[in-house]
Order: sequence, then C-alpha cells, then structure tokens
Amino acid sequence: MAKKQSRPAGKGTYQSKKNPIRPLMWVTVAVIALFLVIAFINKSMESKAEPIVYDEMPSLDGQPLYGESGAPVTVVEFGDYKCPSCKYWDENIFPKLKADYIDSGKVNYTFINTLFHGEESVLASLASETALAQYPEHFWDFHHALFAAQPSNQNAQWVTMDKIRELAENHIPNIDIESFMQALTDKTSQAAVNADDNLVERYKVQLTPTIMVNNVMMADPFDYDAIRAAIEERLAAIQ
Repeated sequence: MAKKQSRPAGKGTYQSKKNPIRPLMWVTVAVIALFLVIAFINKSMESKAEPIVYDEMPSLDGQPLYGESGAPVTVVEFGDYKCPSCKYWDENIFPKLKADYIDSGKVNYTFINTLFHGEESVLASLASETALAQYPEHFWDFHHALFAAQPSNQNAQWVTMDKIRELAENHIPNIDIESFMQALTDKTSQAAVNADDNLVERYKVQLTPTIMVNNVMMADPFDYDAIRAAIEERLAAIQ
C-alpha cells in the first residue's frame, strides 16, 4: 500500500516502493476469517441437527393408522402429497419400516397432511381425508397411489379433480365415485384438514417430510438407522 512521504525542501513528492508482503498478509487474514465463518456456520447447523423432544406426541384422534392400534411405538409423518421428498420417503423408507416393525405389531404409522405446496396440496389432502371418511379400509391404497402419481417434473400441476377421480376409481374398489367427488367438491372433510394444519403449527413443522417417533422429532427423516435406533430405544424402555 502506498504511503505518503514528507516533502524535503526543494524536492518534489515521491512514493515509497510497494511492499508485496502486506497485501499477501491481508489475503491470508481474509482466508482465515472465511474459514472461521464457515466453521461457525457448520457448527451452528450441526447443533440444530438434533432430535427435538416434545412433551407429548401428536394426537391420533381422527388420524389414519397403519398397523396395530395397540403398538407401543408410533411413527408420525408430516407430509405433503406434492412433495418429491415425501414421495421418496413413501417409496423407499416406509417399506423398510413396514417390514421391520409394522408387520410385527411393534410400530404403527400415521400421516398428517402438511400444506406446503399451495392449492394442489389442499386438494390432495381433502381427497385423502374424503377417502378416509368414506372408505377407511382403502385409505392407504389411495394414499400410496397419490404419491405414485406424482410426476418427476416437480413444477407440473397434476393434482386435479380429473386425476383424483381416476385414482379413486382405480384404487378404491366399489367406490360410489359421484358421492366421493361431490363430498370433495363440498369440502366435507375440511375440518380434518384444518386439524392437521393445527398440528403442523403446534409442532412447528418446517420441512416435509418431518418424522416423529412417538414424541421425538427426528433430525433427518431419511436416516433410517437413526429412526430404528429411536424405535429400539422406546421398545427397550417398555420391556
């Protein structure tokens, strides 16, 4: 950096020769500071990536339940039928959970609608709640069909009345499709959707899917080893 010198009598002004070490020193300081900031951010993220323990698990009143009602552990998914990550969870994590714990009666599972993707999320949730109200024995078939119908193009608008009619006719045997569609149009299951939305607020859900094991919200919904560990811990506690 140039440094201004005093001017001797009868002489012009001049500048000292630039010191190449000083700029290098500032660059080094800046790089070190950047690494410190990155380390601080990573540390903050790590500190947040911990399970959150609530006083109680979400209420299962009026919720769909997959598995034995008396199972000692409940896995709760806050999910959105428009969410690609929820589709992945449904098709890749849920089958493991079913095979490892649900089929043996150790765990049951429920799904809470989370309306993060606008009108299509609301319509899909209303459709699933209508299926639950009218055909509870076929709810899960319709539930999985909704996720299976989700296209790879995340921006595609695909949750329409026509698509819901198609899925309902194909996955709910002996359905009275006109009665089903009229109930959907009349929003007869809106109260159930609102109840789910209240649970989303109550548990401060920020991302989908969000997974809880009883009253513990998991840090990573895709870390199946952590989910298993949480389940095993709760199973061991009741033995």
